[in-house]
Amino acid sequence: MSRAYNFCAGPAALPEAVLQRAREEMLDYRGTGMSVMEMSHRDDVIVAMAEQAEKDLRDLMGISDDYAVLFLQGGASAQFAMVPMNLLGDAGRADYINTGQWSSKAIKEARRFGEINVAASSEDRNFTYAPAQSDWRLSDDAAYVHYCPNETIGGLEFDFVPEVDKPLVADMSSTILSRPLDVSRFGLIYAGAQKNIGPAGITVVIVRKDLLGRAGASVPAMMNYQTHAENGSMYNTPPTFAWYLAGLVFQWLKEQGGVDAMGEINRRKADKLYGFIDASGFYSNPVAPTQRSWMNVPFILSDSALDKAFLAEADAAGLRNLKGHRSVGGMRASIYNAVPETAVDALIDFMADFEKRNG
Repeated sequence: MSRAYNFCAGPAALPEAVLQRAREEMLDYRGTGMSVMEMSHRDDVIVAMAEQAEKDLRDLMGISDDYAVLFLQGGASAQFAMVPMNLLGDAGRADYINTGQWSSKAIKEARRFGEINVAASSEDRNFTYAPAQSDWRLSDDAAYVHYCPNETIGGLEFDFVPEVDKPLVADMSSTILSRPLDVSRFGLIYAGAQKNIGPAGITVVIVRKDLLGRAGASVPAMMNYQTHAENGSMYNTPPTFAWYLAGLVFQWLKEQGGVDAMGEINRRKADKLYGFIDASGFYSNPVAPTQRSWMNVPFILSDSALDKAFLAEADAAGLRNLKGHRSVGGMRASIYNAVPETAVDALIDFMADFEKRNG
């Protein structure tokens, strides 16, 4: 069987070695005679699996004991509500930076729970840049500052980590584990799994422990971070199969050399693709060069009438899911950790040939 190169923004490519391992263990997980999907989350085998996954993630990201690591459900979209429900506290106010559709959705949801100050926005230029921190208008009484380091849809990525005197909250769904990160600079990090962690269905939350316990009495138990921290993320039945696959991805990342090695590979992949686009008169990328995403590379053709042919021919060549988000159009290649460098090379070869025939 020939595997396609998958450039989907999410659910995204998974490492082939992880899929093979899951196939081998599908019917009999560690000699139990059962699939991991069939086992109670209270079983010692599953508890050990979950604990190992957390340990591996802590190792990869250098997460100290000052932080709780939670494996939850609901995707990043549920975190748009859980963050303000847990962190607004008595302040009732938070600062948000608006750099694209995901931060916009987070702002809209947070406004259900308190006063939200949009301290900076790049909407004036169609979200093609990240506002310099010197231009931010932060509140003195904000409970936290929220931003999205990488906007999956627009392909915009911050080239700096903000320096703020309030807890910094980051939606890292599309950039987590793609390179080294100093977790100690953040109060809370959340990430949907379906890009760089594993399959859809599980969400990682890394929250500084001093931020737990701030949810009001009206916050439901399932929406309270402290509930999950106190119960090992097993207050209810967790998505055990997604957790298991995420754990396999963490092990695979360690085998590749960890986030340092992945950062070098990801930088090389992105430089190759952007370099080709910039050298072409046929393709273009609208994002400020210093703030282009390593993970999500949008591009447009000089003649949009060719979009349909480009996608059909790319699909036939085994280059899948290159259509841009419906809200922006064009093309988008998502080149997460599990997308090999050979996939980027194959895409560039195809793009060059398509340009030669249609330019």
